[in-house]
Amino acid sequence: MPILHEIQAFTPELEEVFRDLHANPEIGFEETRTAGIVAAKLRDFGFDEVHENIAGTGVVGLLQGRGQGNRRVGLRADMDALPIEETSGLDYASTAPGKMHACGHDGHTTMLLGAAKYLAGSRNFDGTAVMIFQPAEEGLGGARGMIADGLFKRFPVDEVYGMHNDPSGDPQRAKICKGTAMAGASFFDIKVKGRGSHAAMPHQSRDALMIASALVGQFQSILGRNLPPLESAVLSVTQIHSGSAYNVVPETAWIAGTVRYFKTASRDLIETRMREICEGFAKGFGVTIDVEFRNIFDVLNNDAVLADEWLAAAADIVGPDMVTDQCEPATGSEDFADMLQVVPGAYGRVGHAGTVPLHNPGFVLDPGILPVGASIYARIIERRLPLEVA
Repeated sequence: MPILHEIQAFTPELEEVFRDLHANPEIGFEETRTAGIVAAKLRDFGFDEVHENIAGTGVVGLLQGRGQGNRRVGLRADMDALPIEETSGLDYASTAPGKMHACGHDGHTTMLLGAAKYLAGSRNFDGTAVMIFQPAEEGLGGARGMIADGLFKRFPVDEVYGMHNDPSGDPQRAKICKGTAMAGASFFDIKVKGRGSHAAMPHQSRDALMIASALVGQFQSILGRNLPPLESAVLSVTQIHSGSAYNVVPETAWIAGTVRYFKTASRDLIETRMREICEGFAKGFGVTIDVEFRNIFDVLNNDAVLADEWLAAAADIVGPDMVTDQCEPATGSEDFADMLQVVPGAYGRVGHAGTVPLHNPGFVLDPGILPVGASIYARIIERRLPLEVA
């Protein structure tokens, strides 16, 4: 089965929605306009219930199929943009300074709206489709916020599915990893407080910038000398801030970054060693060093059986030769993992013709993937909530 012909027929409408969302990006928990568009579309499609303001800007739509079954299947898409200045050159590029859909969440939202329109028109399933439009995926805790706001208590589901665009793969190739699929992530912020001085008299200082710079190198030794060789993890210092003048040794420096891991024990070991190194530096240099280490994403684990179901739905759309479960776990993180901590489900990736990586100011999501993703979402519902033919 190729792209569902009904979805193919209204693909121009999907592209129009996508272009509008792309041109008007909103950062996490600020997706007021986007959420309003989503809710209005669901109502126009004839959804039985549309619920707004979940965790601030989240939206959930409920659609009952033609059958009277009581099973419920969830589909989720994220809505937020990134704080990036767009350089794509698209004629529908971001009109919001410093904000950009550089991860394709505008595409994900459009795909799920496409599936919603198709399913509302056919209701060719037995049970309830639960459409979840999530805010703030990009490290701001949107999934956890929706769960804390009663997402799965107010709208219980038996299983839940999601997907992400993939600019590094073959167009329309669908991939999923069974079991551990994406890394968990913790963010850290470190403040070094020393003593400032005139740059010509550095012996009077306790140089926070020098200490912070040395910490960056020492942190990398944790992966090579403390973590077992067969365990994968990534420690990246992504920010260092200090100083305000050419002739002043700064008193304070800040370091920030992220740790990615596939085992909680690995994360705990890395955090412990970072704290120990900071304590040693603080004592050795006579400064204070404060460490904040916070978990942002859980490890994403796909249910093996439901991963096969996701892949089967994708195969119906792109063909069996274009799907695979033979892929390595990704060191990137995704807060759909938090939903999978509560409800079993699966999360896959679909390739498109874009060539610029995610989170890049020149990223372009190929609109050709919109009807593909929409069709896969729709087929998940039709396969997991089959309508018996009399």
